[in-house]
Amino acid sequence: MADWQPVALLRRIVASLCLIGSALLLAGCLLISGEQTTVSLQGSAANILTTFVSAEGSDEYRVPALPANTEAQAIVIVAVESGDVQIDLIQPDGSVSFVLASRPGAQVTRSGSIRSDAEGQIRYRITARGARNGEIQIFLLP
Repeated sequence: MADWQPVALLRRIVASLCLIGSALLLAGCLLISGEQTTVSLQGSAANILTTFVSAEGSDEYRVPALPANTEAQAIVIVAVESGDVQIDLIQPDGSVSFVLASRPGAQVTRSGSIRSDAEGQIRYRITARGARNGEIQIFLLP
């Protein structure tokens, strides 16, 4: 009887480590179901619209939306039926320009400046926790 106890304990430890490892791997990704994203460019202005049914996790996006090294005014709108969504607009040097957090059942808006990188891309991070039926819109104006 004593022979199987160390094996069972070892199996539990290995299973726990696998579970922890899987959780850490998923912690850096955003799982979105029913996602639809459109990017509309008109001259030096851009509109990025994402709608989704559900979202969980975090991920960073790069969107070619502006001429290279351009300063723009960003207007960000986020709305979710339930759960939490946070949008971080990120400058080319990695600093966060500004953050907008959702309120369930309400539309929240914030504006601030953002600069595109050398390729004309803007960066933003979406972090979601139990988010359902949401919309994220980013307007970029010169």
